[in-house]
Amino acid sequence: MEPIKFKPILKQTIWGGGKIARFKLISGHEDEQIGESWEISGVEGSESVASNGPYKGKKLTEIVAAMKEKLMGTDNYKRFGDSFPLLIKFIDANQDLSIQVHPNDEIARKRGLKNGKTEMWFIMDSDPQAYLRCGLNSKITPEQYKEMVENHTICDAIAEFPVKADDCFFIPSGMIHSIGKGCFLVEIQQTSDVTYRIYDFNRRDKDGNLRELHTELAAECIDYNVQKDYRTNYVPEKNAGIALAQCEYFNTAVYDLDEPMTLDYSELDSFVAVIAIKGEATFTDNEGNTTTLRGGETMLVPATTETLHVNGNIKFLETYA
Repeated sequence: MEPIKFKPILKQTIWGGGKIARFKLISGHEDEQIGESWEISGVEGSESVASNGPYKGKKLTEIVAAMKEKLMGTDNYKRFGDSFPLLIKFIDANQDLSIQVHPNDEIARKRGLKNGKTEMWFIMDSDPQAYLRCGLNSKITPEQYKEMVENHTICDAIAEFPVKADDCFFIPSGMIHSIGKGCFLVEIQQTSDVTYRIYDFNRRDKDGNLRELHTELAAECIDYNVQKDYRTNYVPEKNAGIALAQCEYFNTAVYDLDEPMTLDYSELDSFVAVIAIKGEATFTDNEGNTTTLRGGETMLVPATTETLHVNGNIKFLETYA
């Protein structure tokens, strides 16, 4: 089974911009407020559709149901069944996103949801003044949190970071966060569309209404502990896989290649998603299937793949469950 590409699912938002259409070379959408491009999604109602190979035109959920452990890996299929466990997006923030938090699995299931949401961000070429917020910079209580939301000072308690290309942040469930104006990034997360909006800068939607806040629902989810540093610190290196995030939901590494390399997945019992950040290369698997990938494209490599030979100049993220 050859690697699978999917049609991007473009999401218009009140805070979106024009970077995604230009980055992905999608004509006709340059003037739309595209905030997100869902690259690989099994979210109900927003399932990715294959754009190549024998499953062209099929939804990701249908492909998983047909291929089972051959696509997912044996342990993954036992764990997740026909549900694809990761949601991968490009995000363009032309304005600040709301201050928000995601529940963990336990709280989500208690509230009738399938699971919570842990995620990570990898920053691409963003605006010079781009920034984001994540984690608390000072200790507050749940009562103080509610007061700060009420009096519009909650941002004072959240750590803020200027960002540039190749910065990385791991956002576990419970961490208060917000993508700031000017950020252009890759988001890798658990398959979940649950978000509790804490504060939205008194912003109004297209109909002139204030967007709903979830102050009480969020209060139980927030991790009120303070960390010294919320960045993922790593040393970039050419022609090597550099680990960025390792957790029970996903493992992610970054590759920046300017010479051929063979990726060995013979001992890995999982699919692999490859997310191209810039450049272009051919990926040839052990069965001889060749796929060309350029910046802005994503492909899903089945668990049955043992090796991928990469030839070209390309920077990409590799992530698997």
